[in-house]
Amino acid sequence: MDELMLPALTRQVLWAALGLSVLFGALCQYTRFCTMGAIADVYTMGDWRRVRMWALAIAVAMLTFNGMAMLGLLNPADSIYTGPRVLWLSAVVGGVVFGFGMVLSSGCISRNLVRLGAGNLKSLVVLLVAAIAAGATLRGLTAVLRVATVEQVYFELPGGQALPTVLAVEFHGALGLWTVGTAVVLAIALLAWV
Repeated sequence: MDELMLPALTRQVLWAALGLSVLFGALCQYTRFCTMGAIADVYTMGDWRRVRMWALAIAVAMLTFNGMAMLGLLNPADSIYTGPRVLWLSAVVGGVVFGFGMVLSSGCISRNLVRLGAGNLKSLVVLLVAAIAAGATLRGLTAVLRVATVEQVYFELPGGQALPTVLAVEFHGALGLWTVGTAVVLAIALLAWV
């Protein structure tokens, strides 16, 4: 790639990101797409529509991610989430803390972004606090506590923790086939449920 093309490519990426962001925001505002709202709908009204929206989003993400991996546009092994070390206690504690945070802030981060776009100033405070807390948890004051406690509890898998990798190691198959197979089977199952 020529260095003279870099500014033009940067502009294209930024305009594409803006377009996708506006589309995502409009879609979230119209459908009321929210994790906490989906769970609340199931428990309070027995309404599974927003949970099905999440299933559709997961299916699309799985197919898109694995399609990009098959085309060589990205390498799943480069992700921090597919390493051999499974930090299960860290995931559980983080999930519980995030869940409490969603309840206290009246919705997930994406919902608060949409609310901020609609003019809700409470969402601005929520997003600022969430950003500061995330930074502190990853690299700041609470990162020391996290690394010294919950990240000491883990187990390791022989090939990595991505589901296709686990299946390929367990059943001695080709990783590429397991990657395509699991993505297609799980996505079809989710799409059938939706």
